[in-house]
Amino acid sequence: MTTFEVLHIVPAAFDRERGVLGGAERYALELARAMANRVRTGLLTFGERSDHHRLGNLDIVVERALFVRGQRTNPWTPKIVSWVARSEVVHCHQRAVVASSTAALAARLLRRPVFVTDLGGGGWDVSAYLDTGRWFDGHLHISEYSRVVSGHSTRPDAHVILGGVDHQRFSPAQSSGRNGPVLYVGRLLPHKGINYLVEAVGHDIPLRIIGMPYDDQFLGDLKCLSAGKRVEFQHGITDDELISAYRSASVVVLPSVYRTMYDVESRVPELLGQTLLEAMACEAPVICTNVASMPEIVLDGVTGFVVPPNDPAALRERIEELLANPALAGEMGMAGRRRVLEHFDWMRVVDRCLTIYRKAGARSS
Repeated sequence: MTTFEVLHIVPAAFDRERGVLGGAERYALELARAMANRVRTGLLTFGERSDHHRLGNLDIVVERALFVRGQRTNPWTPKIVSWVARSEVVHCHQRAVVASSTAALAARLLRRPVFVTDLGGGGWDVSAYLDTGRWFDGHLHISEYSRVVSGHSTRPDAHVILGGVDHQRFSPAQSSGRNGPVLYVGRLLPHKGINYLVEAVGHDIPLRIIGMPYDDQFLGDLKCLSAGKRVEFQHGITDDELISAYRSASVVVLPSVYRTMYDVESRVPELLGQTLLEAMACEAPVICTNVASMPEIVLDGVTGFVVPPNDPAALRERIEELLANPALAGEMGMAGRRRVLEHFDWMRVVDRCLTIYRKAGARSS
C-alpha cells in the first residue's frame, strides 16, 4: 500500500499532456516535487479519469471526482479520506473548497497534522458557514501580505513560508545582452492592470503579452488600446518558450491594480507574484506596482522598480530608464537572481514547511 510522509492536495488537475493549469497548481506541484527530494511525498489531485505516475521522486495521484456545483476547481471524492489515512502529514492547497475541508476533518479524526496554504480562488464550501480555519494545525502563507489580508497577523499558527522558483530551469542565458521586448506574463484579466502597461509603451517600444485570456471584453479593449503600437499577444506557450522569453526580455512588468479600468475593486490582486520570481531568476530587471505582496519580492531601486498602480506615466518613465541604461538593467537583473537564490529557493521553502510540520507533530504526540 502506498504511504506518504507528506501528502499535498491541490484541487485542480495536473495534466501530463497539457502541463500545469495555473499559478496555484504550479506552486503546489513545485513545492511537492522539491519536498520529494527530502521525504516520501505525494501530490493528490483530481480529474475526469484516475491516474498514478511519478515525476522524479514525486508520486502524482489523480482521482476521478465529482465537481461541486459544476465548479472545475472544486472536486470531491470519498477517496480523499483513504489517502489522508495513508499519510503522516497533510498539506492542502486552497482552503475554501470541499476537498480541503474533507481532508482537514478526516485528518483531525485520524490524528494527522494538517496544514493549508491559500493560493486564491475557491468555490462553494462549508467554510462559508463554519470556521473551518480551526480544523487546520497551521496556515502556511506564501507572503506576509497573504497573512495580513487573511486576518492572521496575530495567530500563532500562521506562518510565512514564501514561494519559490526552479532556479536551475529559470536561469539566465549564456550570452549577454537583452534586446527583446518589454514582457508581461500572466492571466489576461482586468486586475492585472495590463491596459496601463499598453498605455505606457510608446509606439517605438515592442511589448509582448503572454497569457491566457479569461475575459473577452478585456481582451478586446486591450487590442483596441494596442492599435498602432508594436504589441504582440501570445495565448499559449511551453515552459521552454517562456524561459526563452524571460531571458531575452528587456524588462518584465507586472502592473496589477486594486481598482480596474472598469472601476471594479480587486481586494486581493496578488498573493505572491510568481512572474516576478521567474523573471528575476532569469536575471531580467522587473517593474511592479506597489500592490499587495509584490513589494516583498522586488526591492525598489535594487532588483527593479516599484511604481504606483493605475499610473502609465510612472511605468513609462521606469521602462524608458531601463531601456536607456543597459548597465543599470544588468545590475538589477543580477541582484534579482541573487535575491531569488537567497530567499525564494524551493528547498528553503521545503525546510520551512518541514520544520513547521515537525513542531505540530511533536505537539500532537
